[in-house]
Amino acid sequence: MITTLCYIEKDNCYLMLHRNKKAQDINQGKWIGIGGKLEPRESCDECNLREVKEETGLDLVEAKCRGIITFVQNDGYTEYMFLFTSDSFKGELKECDEGTLRWVSKDELDTLNMWEGDRIFLDCLRKDLPFFSLKLVYNGDNLVEAWLNNEKV
Repeated sequence: MITTLCYIEKDNCYLMLHRNKKAQDINQGKWIGIGGKLEPRESCDECNLREVKEETGLDLVEAKCRGIITFVQNDGYTEYMFLFTSDSFKGELKECDEGTLRWVSKDELDTLNMWEGDRIFLDCLRKDLPFFSLKLVYNGDNLVEAWLNNEKV
């Protein structure tokens, strides 16, 4: 599966989605960025724009692809996620049917319930790393291995 995830920035905050509305949600109770699955014939950029619009009501003016994250489950399932950031958008926030949207201070991120691997790529964004590749290996909900640009983290 191929997905996108976008961290929208404003006033030293990220727009975060608390996944608390959908039943049978793999992200239930977690805080994540904005994103979703690519549709047929859609580019990663198009998916990012569409998902942000659908989930937030915002139109991105510009977005930058910052890296690719490979998620691997011990059962062999693999997901490739293109990670974006944007600080250029227009429109008004709307209610999201997948969870609660909230602007969260970057200093507060470490206090949120999120996937352990998300903390690694958020740190890459915090350090303003150039385009990076991150491989995260999970056994269920537990991160068991992480590789950043082919170096074990």
